[in-house]
Amino acid sequence: MSKNKFTYKKSGVDITTTNNLVKYISNLSNKTKILGSKVKSFKNIGGFGSLFDLSQYNIKNPVLVSSTDGVGTKLEIANEMKKYDTIGIDLVAMCVNDLIVQGAKPLFFLDYIAVGKVIPSKYKDILKGISKGCEIAKCYLAGGETAEMPGVYSKNGFDLAGFSVGVIDKKKIVSGEKIKNGDLIICIPSSGVHSNGFSLIRKILKDKKIKFNKKNKKIFESLLIPTKIYVKEISKLNEQSLINGACNITGGGLIENIPRVLPGNVTAKIDLSKIKVNKIFSWIKNNGVAEKEMLRTFNCGVGFVLFAKKNNFKKIINIFSGSFKPYVIGEIIKKSHSKIQFVGNVKF
Repeated sequence: MSKNKFTYKKSGVDITTTNNLVKYISNLSNKTKILGSKVKSFKNIGGFGSLFDLSQYNIKNPVLVSSTDGVGTKLEIANEMKKYDTIGIDLVAMCVNDLIVQGAKPLFFLDYIAVGKVIPSKYKDILKGISKGCEIAKCYLAGGETAEMPGVYSKNGFDLAGFSVGVIDKKKIVSGEKIKNGDLIICIPSSGVHSNGFSLIRKILKDKKIKFNKKNKKIFESLLIPTKIYVKEISKLNEQSLINGACNITGGGLIENIPRVLPGNVTAKIDLSKIKVNKIFSWIKNNGVAEKEMLRTFNCGVGFVLFAKKNNFKKIINIFSGSFKPYVIGEIIKKSHSKIQFVGNVKF
C-alpha cells in the first residue's frame, strides 16, 4: 500500500493555498494600521497572537469594550449574486457599531472565515470588504483565522464571524443613565436592511420563487447594500458630549433594542409616521409581513438612535452629511406602562 494514500489535500484541505494568501492579507492589514498597532517585536499577520500597544493612547482610566457578531444569512444573498466584496463591510459594521453605543473608540478587529473550500478570488473579495470596513471604522485589521472545512460546508458555503475591541475612558462611558424626560429621540438613517432579518427575507424569496436575474436585479442589489458604519460621526458626537445615550438598531428592531439602553424611570415615545422608510422595506412589507413583525425584525430605515437634549440637535445635524442627516422621531417621557410607546403608523 502506498505511504502517500492519505494527505490533508486529498481530504479537501489545501494548506498551500491558504498559506500563499498570507502576504495578500498582510498587505490589507498594513492599510489599516493606526496608533497602537505598530508593535515592532512581533508580526501580527502570520503569527500566533496579535499585539496592540494601548499605552500610546494615554487614557487615564482605560476600559476595554468588546463585541462579536456575524453577517447571518445575508451571506446567501452574496452567494446567489456571486458578489463578495461588500459582505466584509457588513461584518465589521455589525461589531464596531455596537462598540460606539457606549462611546468606545474601535481599536482592532479580527475575523473568522469558515469555508468548504478556499477559492482565492472569492476569499480575496471577502477580505477586501473586511479591510474596507476597518478603514471606514478607523480600526486595525489585526488578524484572523481561516478554517477550510469540507463536509461541514458545501464547496460554495461559508460563514463569517468578527470580533472587535474598543477603548474608552471610564469617566466617559455612555451608559444611557443620563437619558432624561424631554430628551429628543433622534434617528440616523440606515443604508438599507443592514444585516438582520435575512432568514425572513430569504423565506419570501423562496416561497415567491424570486431568483436573482435581470428582472429582480435591483431588489437583490438593495438587499446587499452594506451596513452603514457610524463610527466617524458618533465619535465626534461623543468628543463634544452632545448625546446622553445611543442605540444600534440590529436584530429585534426598534421594539427590542431601544429599551436596552433606557434607565428605569423613563419611556421612549416614538411617532412611527415620522420614519423615512427605505424602499426595500416597503417591498418586504408588501410581500406579506405585518407592521409589528417589521418593527421587531428590521430597522425599517432607522439604523442608529441618539438621545439628546433639544438644544444640541442643530449641532448634531451639522456632524452628518448626505443621506444620513439625522431627524427627530420622538421624545423621552416620564415612565409609562412600558419602556417604549408607539404612536402613528409607519408609512411603508
